[in-house]
Amino acid sequence: MLSVCRQYIKDIHFAEDVMVQGFLKMFNKLDTFKFEGSFEGWLRRIMIRESISYLRKQQFVVYDDEVYEKNQSEEISQSTDLDTEHIQQLIDALPQGYKMVFVLYTVEGYKHKEIAEMLSITESTSKTQLLKARKLLQGQLRKQNSIGYGNR
Repeated sequence: MLSVCRQYIKDIHFAEDVMVQGFLKMFNKLDTFKFEGSFEGWLRRIMIRESISYLRKQQFVVYDDEVYEKNQSEEISQSTDLDTEHIQQLIDALPQGYKMVFVLYTVEGYKHKEIAEMLSITESTSKTQLLKARKLLQGQLRKQNSIGYGNR
C-alpha cells in the first residue's frame, strides 16, 4: 500500500504517514467491508482517497500550467534506463494536478467521470489534465533519449 500512496505523494516519509492513516481508517471501517469485491481493491481505494485528502489539505493540488514552470527547474535523473524509480521520478516532476489525474487514470484504471467526482473537477478538466500529463512525459522521455544517445 506504500507504493499506492507513493504514486501520489512525492516524499516517502509523507507517503508513509498517509499509508498509516489509511490503515487506521481501514481498521476503523473494517465492519463496513461487504465482501462484494476484493479486500485489496477496497483497501487501495482507501489509500487513494487518503492520499488525495492529504494533498488537498496541503494545498498541493493545482490544475494550472504555472506549476509546470516551477517543476521544470527540478532535476530529473539523466538515466536512459527506464526502471521503476526513474519512471516514478518523471511522474513526480509533473504538476500535482496532472500527476493525480495521470495516476488515477493510467495506473488505477478510473474513468474520467470517476476522477472528476473524486477530485471535484469536470470530466473535461480530467481529460485535459491527462492529455497535458502525457505530453509532458513524452517530451521528457524524448529529451532524455536524445541526451542519452548524444543526439541533440
